Amino acid sequence: MYAIIGATGHIGNRVTDILLNKGEKVRVIGRDAARLQQYVNRGAVPAVGDLKDTAFLTTAFQGATAVFAMIPPSYTASTFRAYQDVVGISIATAILDVGVTHVVNLSSQGAELPRGTGPIVGLHDQEERLDVLRGVNVLHLRPTYFMENLLANVPVIHDYGYAGSAVRGDIKFAMIATADIAERVAAHLLARDFSGSSHEDLLGQRDLSLQEAFTIIGRRIGISDLVYRQIPYDEFEQALLGTGMSRDVCRLFVEMSEALNRGLFAVNRPRNAATTTPTSIEQFAEVFAEVYRGAQHRHAA
Repeated sequence: MYAIIGATGHIGNRVTDILLNKGEKVRVIGRDAARLQQYVNRGAVPAVGDLKDTAFLTTAFQGATAVFAMIPPSYTASTFRAYQDVVGISIATAILDVGVTHVVNLSSQGAELPRGTGPIVGLHDQEERLDVLRGVNVLHLRPTYFMENLLANVPVIHDYGYAGSAVRGDIKFAMIATADIAERVAAHLLARDFSGSSHEDLLGQRDLSLQEAFTIIGRRIGISDLVYRQIPYDEFEQALLGTGMSRDVCRLFVEMSEALNRGLFAVNRPRNAATTTPTSIEQFAEVFAEVYRGAQHRHAA
C-alpha cells in the first residue's frame, strides 16, 4: 500500500495514476471526496480529511509500505509559514507514530538554505523535521522551478498581450515539468532504493531564461513577438493580491522571486544524467497552448 498526500495535485495525481496502472494498492489522501472519486473508481482507497489533523493522518498512513509526503500550498493562509509548520509537524508525527519506514518527501531547490527564499524556507524546516525521525528512510526530492508556473501567464497574455513576473527575464535557471517529478517519485516509491536521509536534485531538461521560454511558447500559440517583462516587486505583489492570495503569501512569493534573481537557487546548478529529466520547454509549450486555447474559448463565450 502506498499513501499519497496531495493525490489531486499536479504531481500526486500522476504518481497515483502510475501506481494504479501498475496494479499497486494506493491510498489517496485529500480534503475533497469528489475529486478523489476518479481514483476510487479505479480501486484506490480514499482518505478524506485535513492534513493538520494528526489523528486522521495516522489512520491514513496505517499499513503503508511507503508515503509520498508534501505540504500542499494554502494561498489564502494569513500566516503561511505557520500553516506549513502545523501541516509539517502533523505529517512527521503521523509517520513516526505509525512506523512508516520509507518516505519520499517533495522539497525544492533552495531547501538547503535556512532563510531568504520565501515559502521554500518551510520546506527546509520540513526536511529537518523528517531527518530526525528514527527508523525512517527519507528521500527529499528537490525539483527546480515548475514549468506549470508559467501557466499563470495565460490570462496575462490574453488581457495584456505580454507575459511577466518579478523574476528577471534574462537569467538562466533550471525548469522542470511536474510530470517528470511524478515519474521519479513513483520510481522511488516502488523501488524504495534509498536509506537514511538523502536528497536528490531534479533540474529539468535544460536551463533557460524566461525570455527564451516565452519566445518558444509564443511561437506555439501564434504570437511570434511575445514579450516577457520583469514586473517591479511592489507591482507584482499587488497583482498577486488581486488573485485572492493573502498578503503574507504574496510577500513570500516576492521574496522567493528576489532570491531567484540573486541566483540563490536553481541557477548554475551542476547537472548530470541523474538530475536531468526529459520534458523540454518545447514539449511543455504544447501543454501551454492547450490551456491557452481553452481560455481563449472561454473569453469568446
